[in-house]
Amino acid sequence: MDFDPARHKTEAALTAGLRGLPAAPRDAGRVALIVRRVNGVRETPERVRLCTEGGVPGDDWTRRPPRDPDAQLAVLRHDVARLVANGQPLTLFGDNLLVELDVSAANLPVGTRLRVGAARVAMTPKPHNGCAKFRARFGPDALRFVQHAPTRDQNLRGVYWRVLEPGEVAVGDAIEVLARGAP
Repeated sequence: MDFDPARHKTEAALTAGLRGLPAAPRDAGRVALIVRRVNGVRETPERVRLCTEGGVPGDDWTRRPPRDPDAQLAVLRHDVARLVANGQPLTLFGDNLLVELDVSAANLPVGTRLRVGAARVAMTPKPHNGCAKFRARFGPDALRFVQHAPTRDQNLRGVYWRVLEPGEVAVGDAIEVLARGAP
């Protein structure tokens, strides 16, 4: 997977960029991108059928034990991904769904249930942290940016969802918060 270190932004530039983003929708959003990781290759299907046993069918998650149901679907805010990627392909993140929705802990506490296209999903307690791959792809400042204590509750690196009810999801589909979990 190719990435360009010349595109890495400083933490200050990322922080300023975040302040310049419009507020993400809180109750209803949409799917901006679907990514399926297949043997190291990133595919961007227009639609998938999310399933309770495998999340995104064919995704590498189903082939890598342990298959933690609390990490079934990796989800990232689309505008934050664009900010961090700085012109690099958004598939570099490896997240399954890039969404236009506020994924902060205040807006989507653990247990929150959502409808995504025709599927139903739930917010899991598993934190989605940056890793060595994230650092290599987007730089050490980007890793500090997503892990920074004052903004950690915004889940800038993303969140994990678990599929409760299977259903088809397509790029552009609506996301609706059905019920918020306990904060």
